[in-house]
Amino acid sequence: MVSYDELRRATDNFGRENLVGDGGFGSVYRGKLADDTAVAIKVLNVGKTGSWSSFLAECKALRNVKHRNLVKLITTCSSVEFWALVYEFLPNGSLADWLQAGKDGEKRDRLTLLQRLNIAIDIASALDYLHHGCQVPVVHCDLKPSNILLDQDMTAKVGDFGLARLLIEQMAGDHKAPISSCNFIKGSIGYIPPGKYIHTAFSQL
Repeated sequence: MVSYDELRRATDNFGRENLVGDGGFGSVYRGKLADDTAVAIKVLNVGKTGSWSSFLAECKALRNVKHRNLVKLITTCSSVEFWALVYEFLPNGSLADWLQAGKDGEKRDRLTLLQRLNIAIDIASALDYLHHGCQVPVVHCDLKPSNILLDQDMTAKVGDFGLARLLIEQMAGDHKAPISSCNFIKGSIGYIPPGKYIHTAFSQL
């Protein structure tokens, strides 16, 4: 684990000039550790309900996974009033940044067809690994363009596992049933899997 003081120095006291984004549970800062490693530091909002659960979900989901198309979690920092996750820094931002319209409202084709195809393959590879290549399968629960990050070679990596769930196989006689603690709709509107929405809707009737 890394200390709060080192993260404070790495981000110039969490200066606004190093703020690269805000999420549902916290803010992300760009920084450099003492060994000159470029990192993205996700600082969770300790006052927001669900932040601690989000912190634990990311730690549990990422501590035993390793894949070229997943954002690498380097280390963490936690105390009574400060929780942070330290990731590798990906210089080309998110897929959402590359797909959104310009300031004048005009959409620009910034990605070539080949780049789009490669990004789709990268995302599919990451999901295949999470669902079938892990000892304990992982469901992301919030896959969307802003959670797809691009490295210097435009390789896509899936990030932000704050809503992720581990599927545990529960033995029921000779049958195995995947279970999770997720009993309500999770994720961003427009990106929630239809099957999950329908299942949840019917369960509440």
